[in-house]
Amino acid sequence: MPGQRKDPLRNFRFRVEIDGIQQAGFTEVTGFDATVDVIDYREGSDPTHVRKLSGLTKYGNITLKWGITDSMEIYNWHKGVIDGSVQRKNISIIVVDETGADKARWNIINAWPVKYGPPDFNAKGNDVAIETLELVHEGMTRVS
Repeated sequence: MPGQRKDPLRNFRFRVEIDGIQQAGFTEVTGFDATVDVIDYREGSDPTHVRKLSGLTKYGNITLKWGITDSMEIYNWHKGVIDGSVQRKNISIIVVDETGADKARWNIINAWPVKYGPPDFNAKGNDVAIETLELVHEGMTRVS
C-alpha cells in the first residue's frame, strides 16, 4: 500500500537461536559488528596521495546475557572449549515486530565461546542473576 508508514523495529523484541541449544530468552546481545581494514597504497608514479584499498574483514565478539536458570547447556559449551573440544555453532539473531513476526535476521557462522561470566550475587539486592557468554565467530550476514 503506497504511503504506508514503516516504523523502526524495537530493540527489545528479539530472540537468539543457537545450533542445538535450547536456552531461555536472552536479555541482551551486544557487540556483533563487521569492520573492513583499510590499506594505504601508493606506487612511485602515483600522485602524492595514497589510494585506499580494502583489507581484512574483522568481526566483533558477541556478548550474550541471560537470567540464570538450572540449564547447563551454555556453560557446558564453554567448558568443552576449556577441556580442548572447540565446538563451533551457527547462531541467528532475529528481531521481531509487535505481532511476533520475524523482521530482521543476522546469521553468525562458526561461533564458539571464549569467555563465561557467572552472575554477581548481593544479599541486599533483588535483581535477576545474569550470566554472560562472549563468543568469537568467522562471519556475519544480514539475510532479511
